[in-house]
Order: sequence, then structure tokens, then C-alpha cells
Amino acid sequence: MEKNVGFVSFRIAGTDGVSLEIEKWAHVFEDMGCRCFYLAGELDRPEDQSMLFEELHFHHPKIKEIYNRCFTRGGRPEELSGELHVWRQRFKTVLYHFVEKFRIDVLVPQNAVTIPLNPSLGMALTEFIAETNIPVIAHHHDFFWERKRFLSNCIWDIINASYPPHLHNIQHVVINSSVQNQLALRTGISSTLIPNVMHFEMEPPGKDDYNKGIRRDLGVADDELLILQPTRVVQRKGIEHALEMVSRLKRKSAFVISHASGDEGFEYEQRVREYAKMLEVRAIFVVDQIRDKRGMTKDGRKIYTLQDIYPYADFVTYPSLIEGFGNAFLETIWFRKPIMVNNYSIYSTDIKPKGFKVVEIDDYVTDKTVEEVAFLLDNPDEVKKITDLNYELALRYYGYSVVKNRLRSLMCNFFGDCDAI
Repeated sequence: MEKNVGFVSFRIAGTDGVSLEIEKWAHVFEDMGCRCFYLAGELDRPEDQSMLFEELHFHHPKIKEIYNRCFTRGGRPEELSGELHVWRQRFKTVLYHFVEKFRIDVLVPQNAVTIPLNPSLGMALTEFIAETNIPVIAHHHDFFWERKRFLSNCIWDIINASYPPHLHNIQHVVINSSVQNQLALRTGISSTLIPNVMHFEMEPPGKDDYNKGIRRDLGVADDELLILQPTRVVQRKGIEHALEMVSRLKRKSAFVISHASGDEGFEYEQRVREYAKMLEVRAIFVVDQIRDKRGMTKDGRKIYTLQDIYPYADFVTYPSLIEGFGNAFLETIWFRKPIMVNNYSIYSTDIKPKGFKVVEIDDYVTDKTVEEVAFLLDNPDEVKKITDLNYELALRYYGYSVVKNRLRSLMCNFFGDCDAI
């Protein structure tokens, strides 16, 4: 099916979860014969397929200032309403230009009508979709009700109308069963569940000449275990639990945290640093040497990707308290590594029932947890057995074929002739 698909989001760049899922969906759409185009406030996609409008990004100074005024208690000043509508019209003009320029057949907003980081964009998309009747697949990653910071605001009318909009030409996609239920209960909107996926149909990259020195470059000694925490340093990642496990393991280890704190503040990072020091765990905070692409830092050090670290990890920790799904879990399974997982809600309801074999904790580490980790570190044959099983399960439930089958069905709803897709 030769259709032009237009992705719209705040940013489509780097290694944030939404950008990664856009890349995966684009791969699947292109495999189906479609062409993909991109509109965002930050982009790293090919120029001939992209349209950049910086004010779409929630980090843009003007948009951030408007956002801060929207998410306060009390009434909404008239001038704020005026500014929201001025930007709504500007964004709507950009949307018309984007669709006309690239002859878009299907619009795919990615979190843009899900979470109100740029309220005027949600307003613009809602009006544009209503005015044009364009087929839309709205991909929802994080709804506003899942984050406390969005619940005190002066724009409930906008949120209720646009997050998400209830229009007949929109097919809604969610990433887990919990939000699928909540969306139906709160809005009456039905949705299709498409989980986050990895390309399990393809073997992961491994050790090569470029990454062979990564342990040394990250400061991991030859006689140390490399225990990997493949996340940012934010509170909901529950990194204290991983530190406690490493401390109680009582083996010479380097605890490597792959990503910096990002845009959620540095207070929790300081807490993790102090906790690691208190537990006598050697924690390595990787700041500038793990990026989305290989390269060199300004001072001449190698830049690696997260996929360069996984082949050298002895064990992976993922003690998250809250996740929309769990990309790091899938990455670990893809690289066939043993993992410790906290029994967060989506893991409990959507992932665990599939039968994955992991070291599991329920919000705290026990002696049994430490014993299970030690057993796996000492028994590589058992690790191979369970990681091969996990890989087969992930291929069945979280491979690209899952996305392809469900997107094919959604496209068929719009255009018919499923056999041609």
C-alpha cells in the first residue's frame, strides 16, 4: 500500500522512548510500502522527509513559559487564552503546510494529543483533524492523568477537548492494557493495544572492534562485574533497589548507569550518589559517552551507544517503580542478558503473564533476590537457558510482526483492501 504517513510530535530525535517507537513504526510502515514524513520541534530525520518548526517543542522558551502559566491553580487570565489561540492558529497553519507539501494520507500524532506539554499543539491538531477529516492514528504513550504535575491547571476545557480528541476519523493506539481501560472509562474512547517492541526478528549487534574497549573507557576494571542500569537517573526508576542488591551481593562490581538525569532535575541523582557511597557501591554515572550515535567527544574520547554496552554487561537491573511499558526490559531480552525487575504495574499485568524468567522483586530486595542473582552469575548454562526462552517469548509477543499486523488492520479500516497492504 503506497501511502504517505506523517508523524507529528514535539521532538523526533535522539533516544527518548517516543522517538525510538516512531523509528520502529516508520520501519514497519516502510516495509508495508508506505513513505514516512516528520513534523516536530526537533528532528534528526532526513531533511527531504522532514519539516522543522521549533515552537512545537515543549523546551522552546516561549512554549515553556506558556506551559508554566497553564499548570497553576486558579482562573485563566484572558491574555493567556489569547496566546494559546494565537499559537493554535500558527500550529494549524504549519499542519496544513506539512500535509500539503508531503501529500500526507495518514497523520500519526505521537503523544501530541496525549500529554499537554504544548497545549496549543493539541488544540491545533484537534481542529485540523476535525476540519480536514484526514485519517489519523493517534499513538498514546503517557496520558496526562498518569502524571501529578498536570492535575493542577487552568486549562481543563482544553484538556477535555483535545487530550485526546473524540473524533470519528481517529483510531487510537495505546501501549498497555491499564491505560486502555482508563481511556475507555474516562472518555468512552475505544483503542487498539500495540505494545512497545524490539526488532526480535533480527539478531542484536554484538562485540566488535569499535566497542571492544568500552569497559576500560567507562572505568570498569577487568576483575569487576559490569552491572548495568540502562536508564536515566530519575526517581521512578527505583535505582536504590539496584544499589542495595549490588551492595548485598558482596562481589567486586562496577554499577554503570547509562544515562544522565536529563530534564527532570538533579536532586535524585545526588540522592543516588550519596546512597551508593553509603552502601560502598562503585557507581559510574555515564554523562557524555553514551549517545544515540557513535562518535567522539570534544576531548577525543569515544562515544558509544547503549547497544555497545549490553554485550559486555554481566547483569542488568531494572527496578522501576512506574513505567508506561518497559523498553529497557525488551532491550535486555534482545541482548539475552539476565535481569532483575521490579514488579511494577504494567510488568505485572501485561508482561509477566507471558512467562518470562527474571529475578523479580516486589518493591524491596530480599536475601532470596541476592541468592538468585548470585546463582545466575555463577551458572552461565542456566543463563543461556532462560535468556533463550525469554528471547523466543519476546519474538512471539513483542517483535515487529506484532506492530505490522495491527497497523495493517488499522490501515485496512481506513482504506480497505487488506490483501494489498
